[in-house]
Amino acid sequence: MPLPGLLRLDHVGFTVPDLDQAHGWLVDVLGCEYLYSLGPFRSDGDWMAEHLAVDPRTVMRELRFYGCGGQAVFEVFEYQAPDQRTTAPRNSDIGGHHLALYVADLDEAVTYLCSRGVEVLGTPTRSTGPSEGQRWVYFLSPWGLQFELVSYPDGKAFDRDPARFRGDRL
Repeated sequence: MPLPGLLRLDHVGFTVPDLDQAHGWLVDVLGCEYLYSLGPFRSDGDWMAEHLAVDPRTVMRELRFYGCGGQAVFEVFEYQAPDQRTTAPRNSDIGGHHLALYVADLDEAVTYLCSRGVEVLGTPTRSTGPSEGQRWVYFLSPWGLQFELVSYPDGKAFDRDPARFRGDRL
């Protein structure tokens, strides 16, 4: 039974150490559009712990919303918390994650990122199996958040023949 009323992904939220630095990178490097900001938010009681599962003394200094590629919306937070961890999780860590951005021309996008001094991890990889037809590569934000560029201009093998791949692993 699916989640009742689920229609789509609304936004992706992530925390950064310096919101002004993140703003510059998101707007100037990725080309995101700044939408609006909120905050600061703090609570004298347990609201932060109860609603956000953070230390009750946490202060959400500011959060900003960005549009990216005409579809994605990023909700970007800067927190101050007594128990805040300052290292980004790796993909292999529990809670590890990445944000994937679709591009029309992967090689052009990688060249652009390199020209802007962005750390690109390795070289583009060709996928196999159900994802055959896709190429991808990871890159890092200045604060260590992992991003991925993906491109599959002619679709993936799964798109052409989904019945062939359904149930392969489940």
